[in-house]
Amino acid sequence: MRNKYIYITLLSALVLANEAGAQTVPQAPKLVVSITVDELRTDHLETFAPLYNAYGLRRMLTEGAFYTNASYSFTPVDRASAAASLSTGTTPYYHGVTGEEWLDRSTLRPVRAVLDQRQGYSPRQLGTSTVGDELKIASNGISKVFAFAATPENAILSAGHAADGAAWMQSGKWVITNYYEPLNPWLRGYSRLYSPSADANASVTDIAVECLKNSGMALDDKTDLLSIGYSVAPQMEGYVALDRTIAQLVDSVSKRVPLDRVLFVLTSTGSARVENEQNNNEKFRIPTGKFDIQRTANLLNMYLGATFGTAQYVESIYRNQLFLDHKLLERKNINMGDLLRRAQEFILQLSGVRHVYTANQLTTSDSNQLERIRNGFNVEKCGDLLIDIAPGWELVNEHNHTSTTSRASNIPFPIIFFGAGVQAQRVQTPVTADAIAPTIARIIRIRAPNACSAEPLF
Repeated sequence: MRNKYIYITLLSALVLANEAGAQTVPQAPKLVVSITVDELRTDHLETFAPLYNAYGLRRMLTEGAFYTNASYSFTPVDRASAAASLSTGTTPYYHGVTGEEWLDRSTLRPVRAVLDQRQGYSPRQLGTSTVGDELKIASNGISKVFAFAATPENAILSAGHAADGAAWMQSGKWVITNYYEPLNPWLRGYSRLYSPSADANASVTDIAVECLKNSGMALDDKTDLLSIGYSVAPQMEGYVALDRTIAQLVDSVSKRVPLDRVLFVLTSTGSARVENEQNNNEKFRIPTGKFDIQRTANLLNMYLGATFGTAQYVESIYRNQLFLDHKLLERKNINMGDLLRRAQEFILQLSGVRHVYTANQLTTSDSNQLERIRNGFNVEKCGDLLIDIAPGWELVNEHNHTSTTSRASNIPFPIIFFGAGVQAQRVQTPVTADAIAPTIARIIRIRAPNACSAEPLF
C-alpha cells in the first residue's frame, strides 16, 4: 500500500512538472511581417539613428536582435536574386533566380525572372519552396500569405508559389496576377479602386495595412505572413522618411495584433547604388579602364577558329557571360572541357580581367575560394564562361550600348528581428542572409524551405 501511495505521488509530481513546462513554452506569432529595403546599409542606418523617433527604427535597433554585419553568400546580387534568396533560404545555385533577367539558351533572348507567358507574372522560375509555401503546407492552406512592393520581383518572389496574393506598382497603378487562384476578392477590388501615390513606401504601407484589415489576417492562431518591400535613398532625408514609415507600420499592426504576437524582420536586398562611379574613378585617378565583352567574343572566336577550325563558337553574350554553341561542338566532335580550358587561358591574358570561371569549374569544384561565385551560378541560367572584371573597370558592350562598373567591395547591411519575445541584442559577428528563412521557420515552428541548409541565427 505504501508503494502505491509513493507511485501516485511521483506520478502526480510528474504531471504537474509537465504542465508547468508546457505553460512556459511561448506561443508562436500570429503574424510575421517581413520587411525588405532596397539600398539599406548598416553604416547609414546607425549614422542617422539620433534623428529617428522612438517608435520606428530606433525601437527596432534597441529592442530587437540587431545583426550589424550581414551579407549575401553569392555574387552578383540584385533585387530579384536577393528576394528569392530571402524567401527560400538558399542561393541561385539551387533556387534558379540568378537576377532580374538572364539569357534563355533556347531563344538567345533575355527573359525576366517573374514574367510568365500564360499568366503574365508568376513565381514559376523559382525552383524551390519558400517560407510562405512551407507555412501553407504546415497549416493545410489556412495560413494567409501576402506580399506588396514597388516591383514585381520583390512582391512575387517574396510571396512564393502558394500565396494568397501579391501586388506591385506599374504605370501609376497597382498590378496583380491571376496566378494566385482563387484571387482574393479584397485585393482585386483594392487594385481597381486605388492607385499608388508618388511616395512608393507610403503606398506599400497603405495597402499592407488595408490587407490586415480586410483579408482576415491574424484572426486565428495560425501564423500568417505579410511581406513588404521598401526602398531608401542613401541620404539623411531618406532614412528619416523610412523611419517614419516603419513607425506608422508598427503602430498600425499593433492596433490589430499585440506586438508580443508579431515578429518583425527587417533586412536589405544588399544592392548598392553608386552614382557617377566611372566619372569619379577618372576624376580622382583611380585605376580604371574599359573591357568590351563583344570585342572579347570576337577575338575568342578568332583564336578558337585558329585552334579548332573556323566557326562561330561563341553563340551569344549576356553581361559578363559567354554562351558557346553546344550543337556546333558536338558536330565538330570537340571536347567541351578542352575548349573551355583554352578559352579561359586566352581571356585571362586580356587587360582588365581578374578571373575567368568556366561552367565545368563551378559545377565540379569544391574550393572555398569559388563559393560565392558558385552560389550565384545556375547551370540552366548562366553562360559557359563568366568573366570577372577588375575592380574599377567598366564592362561595356558596344553592340547594345550598355555598361556597368565592377565593384568587389562588401557593404554590410542589417538583419533585425523585433517583437514576438525576441531578446534584445547587438551582434557584430558576420552572418549571411540565407539564415533569415530558417530562423523565421524555427520561431513559427514549421520546417525550413526545401533547399535551405543554413542554420538559424538563434
